[in-house]
Amino acid sequence: MSTGRGTAPGAGAEGGAAPGPAPGGGGAVPGPARGGGGGGGVTPSSPYPRTRPTDRGAPGPAPRLLARLFAWLPGAGQRPREGGSTTAHDLAVRHRLLLNLSALLTLSLFVSYQGVHGDANPLRTSSAPSVLSLDTALYALGQAREDAGAPAPTSDFQKQISVAVQSLSAAAADDDLGGPAGRQALQTIAGLITVYAVKVQQSQLQPDGSVLREAYLSYATSILTEKGSGIQDRLKALQRQQRAAVHRQTSFGPLLWLAWSVTLLLTLALAAALLETQRFLRHRFRRRYNRQLLAALALLTAGFVVAVLFTVWTRQGMTDTRHLLDRPLPGRLIPDAGRDTASYLAHTGFRAAAAVWILIGGVLLMALAETGLRRHIDDYRFRPR
Repeated sequence: MSTGRGTAPGAGAEGGAAPGPAPGGGGAVPGPARGGGGGGGVTPSSPYPRTRPTDRGAPGPAPRLLARLFAWLPGAGQRPREGGSTTAHDLAVRHRLLLNLSALLTLSLFVSYQGVHGDANPLRTSSAPSVLSLDTALYALGQAREDAGAPAPTSDFQKQISVAVQSLSAAAADDDLGGPAGRQALQTIAGLITVYAVKVQQSQLQPDGSVLREAYLSYATSILTEKGSGIQDRLKALQRQQRAAVHRQTSFGPLLWLAWSVTLLLTLALAAALLETQRFLRHRFRRRYNRQLLAALALLTAGFVVAVLFTVWTRQGMTDTRHLLDRPLPGRLIPDAGRDTASYLAHTGFRAAAAVWILIGGVLLMALAETGLRRHIDDYRFRPR
């Protein structure tokens, strides 16, 4: 039989409680339950689930922007639905972003650095000395021609011929001198110099004013100065090839500009990502500093500055060398040019060898980024998918 009382809204099937306190004190009061109470009554659950302290606050614009831009990163997973915890996903995005940027920057910096320093050592040990050796040979042969008209054999003529032959031998020591065709050309020139010296000596043994003397001297002069096939023209052709090699080795073309531009952009992007990740960790985990990320930022800055300084110094030395060798040198200036070239290109071998430290630094950058975020990722038991 009905007692005339209405059932409280929302009451369960097994008997509900009135909105107010029961007269006997046994009713349940709506709202959060307090701990420590006895009895067998059912304690209602809170309408809001407890969250981790690190999830306080809605994600700012930076995490949302990173999530959109780098959603393609493998292993980052899908972003949780609106209202859920995004910390694990945000950590995954930053983790993958730092590792990928570090790898790309290492590769780009290594290629850009090698593009400049890879040609410095061949220029110092091969191309520049070859140009100077050919200059010396041409100058010595010019001096020998002046001594060839002497009425009797002179030691000056033989000395100049010896200098020319030794200079050709020094140039032939360069395996890159025009390839097999260049080495064959040097052998031909050396043989022609021998013939030239013999004909000049034969002319000097003939009586002064005789027809035979003039014939020998004319033949020797043609060997030296014949257009296209003479010794001097052959040497000048080789010299042009070597100067072209110097220009190739010292040029800073569009590809190198592009490589260094990409490297600079990647460096700025990685530095910004490290700073943003540090800011994210400070906001989300209340940690003032992350030592690993700050160490990675310091390593990135120092490594890039050193690489740029080494490249600028090497480029300046290569440019000065090209300007020095870009024109024929008088004989008295050739020794000075050799010393100047050695000075311009000093320490290029050491700086070129520093390329291996770019790879080591890249691995260290990735290790610092990994250790800086790994503890927080493990705290959330995030597993890449």
